[in-house]
Amino acid sequence: MARGWESKAVEAQIEEASERAQKESAMGDLSPEMRARLDRLESLRLSRARTLAQLERATRPAHRAMLQRTLQAIEAEMDELS
Repeated sequence: MARGWESKAVEAQIEEASERAQKESAMGDLSPEMRARLDRLESLRLSRARTLAQLERATRPAHRAMLQRTLQAIEAEMDELS
């Protein structure tokens, strides 16, 4: 019997919570500096994804150029932290 959409969404949420708990327990062994660095990298990764999504929808050249500069700055900072 096929499962409904709601049960799949609940399953995905449970899986996300489990992955998050595993990451948090692994981060407990890290130094505060390394933890802050990893947190910043995750934040930059999310910002990059959001900027890419906006860039896909952008139609005006000036807005696209601004988003491309933003993307370059994010990637440069990610490279520095990696």
